[in-house]
Amino acid sequence: MMEIFFETKDVFQLKDLEKIAPKEKGITSMSVKEVLQSLVDDSMVDYERIVTSNYYWVFPSKALHARKRKLEALESQLSEGSQKHASLQESIEKAKTGRCETEERTTLAKELSSLRDQREQLKAEVEKYKDCDPQVVEEIRQANKVAKKAANRWTDNIFAIKSNYYSAGGERSLEVAPRILEDQGHLIL
Repeated sequence: MMEIFFETKDVFQLKDLEKIAPKEKGITSMSVKEVLQSLVDDSMVDYERIVTSNYYWVFPSKALHARKRKLEALESQLSEGSQKHASLQESIEKAKTGRCETEERTTLAKELSSLRDQREQLKAEVEKYKDCDPQVVEEIRQANKVAKKAANRWTDNIFAIKSNYYSAGGERSLEVAPRILEDQGHLIL
């Protein structure tokens, strides 16, 4: 199909291409529209709708320019890739020079390993004594104060209920709910 455009260097309508393609290139007239649309989608053929007609064209210079642009883009990618490769090779060489096995390096690696083990042991020891942490102890003390206040409040409520019961004419021999000792008082904070 592209050869038709390159040989004639002319502008065509779809109906013209449906007549020319089967004769000159052996393309069935039913598939001309599909082939042409795929070429337009791939930007290999230019297309313009003018009023009610659709016009298709390709000039050889467009293909040449497209190839030049593609070649320039590929050359640019190649040069970028080469530069990146060179910088990575340089980085590898720098890394290799600092990592040759020396006695000092071996000693430092062993020391690092022992320090890491020691750190893990210290973490385990800190976790073991976590219950003695001043912050944790203070939180427990605060929770105890809140619990004591709540217990005193309930004790006051029970005595208030008993007082109201007795003042309303209730018998002293009858106890309200569970047995409560008369000498029960407030908890000391």
